[in-house]
Amino acid sequence: MNNQVLIFSDGSSIGNPGPGGFGVIMRWKDKQIKISEGFRKTTNNRMELLGPIIALKKLKKPQNILITTDSRYVIDGIEKGWAKKWKKNNWMRDKKNKALNSDLWELLIDQCDYHLSVRFKWVKGHKGHLENEECDLLAKDAAMSNNLKIDEIFEMKELK
Repeated sequence: MNNQVLIFSDGSSIGNPGPGGFGVIMRWKDKQIKISEGFRKTTNNRMELLGPIIALKKLKKPQNILITTDSRYVIDGIEKGWAKKWKKNNWMRDKKNKALNSDLWELLIDQCDYHLSVRFKWVKGHKGHLENEECDLLAKDAAMSNNLKIDEIFEMKELK
């Protein structure tokens, strides 16, 4: 599909939990934008989820999208239907264990449902994939910046 939007995304945290960030590259038609944000206390999986969410929200009308990431967690959560199953089960993975990051899974499900099609492509991280390496640097730089945001939902759960 030559009219699809390409999204490359990576998340990072320094410590888990710790300062974290995501990096995204978006390409469509003749446009390219890069997005990154850092948070003072979060996890790598939250950042892996947040990158695609922010990118998808940037698109003002439904699109055909290919998201390239090194996160099996994100890909499997959507493509294997885990996230929708957890949502149906009131965000429980099974009878005893809550699904983590339900706030972000909810947003990602909503964005995937909004767009015409959202497909995922896995790449092995830190193996020279150009855009993945660039997103990794964006994520790490964001995590180490002096302008860190607060991942309020994560930090509130930490207080409980």
